[in-house]
Amino acid sequence: MRVLVVEDEECLADMIAAELRGAAIVVDIAHDGRAALAGLRHVGYDVLVLDDGLPAPHGDALRRYVAEEGLPTRVLLLTASGPDDRTPDPGPPADGCLAKPVVPEELLTRVLALGRTARRAVPQVIERAGVTVDTARRLAARDGRPLALSRTEFGVLEVLLRAQGAVVSGDDLIEEVWEEHTSYGGNAVRVTLGALRAKLGDPPVIEAVPGAGYRMTDGAPDCPHDGSGHGPRDSMAQ
Repeated sequence: MRVLVVEDEECLADMIAAELRGAAIVVDIAHDGRAALAGLRHVGYDVLVLDDGLPAPHGDALRRYVAEEGLPTRVLLLTASGPDDRTPDPGPPADGCLAKPVVPEELLTRVLALGRTARRAVPQVIERAGVTVDTARRLAARDGRPLALSRTEFGVLEVLLRAQGAVVSGDDLIEEVWEEHTSYGGNAVRVTLGALRAKLGDPPVIEAVPGAGYRMTDGAPDCPHDGSGHGPRDSMAQ
């Protein structure tokens, strides 16, 4: 799940992001409407956590953009008052409303619920070559053996499984799994994939396609590899 937090109070934005990241959610932060709009245009978000009192461009412009573009993004509005005594604004209705001061546990519950509706057409349990990912419970296994994966490893595995054998570029993996403005080395994808392959074990099920990206194979014994169980060398497969 990927969430965009739009809040001009930096301390509150950081608090919200920390709570969500603790639940293995990818979080980007925008402190104004312009930055948020740019994010919505270029990144697919499941949930938009939006400050109702955002200065111009106001939050209603962001909600209108989500509605007019037909984005699956769900909007959770943070208000200075309760949901029943807010002054109606001209923007499209939000999918949820939460009064400030924000209770972290309630916020997380609401975001998780909205995120599930945003992806309601996507199966929560994905399987290929004996590898299973339960996106709702954040569990992964191979042939019934539980896998202890980091957030990025889980995210990469989920994206590759959803691709159903199609090639996913390194750039697409970064956009889907890594947070914006996070400092990472150019080999972040390869390092994560190396650790993920080691945890998945043999026969290898993740194949590097030189010059193109990565894909999940069917796990057949004749899958091309270099003898190490790690598949072809990852020669900048992006």
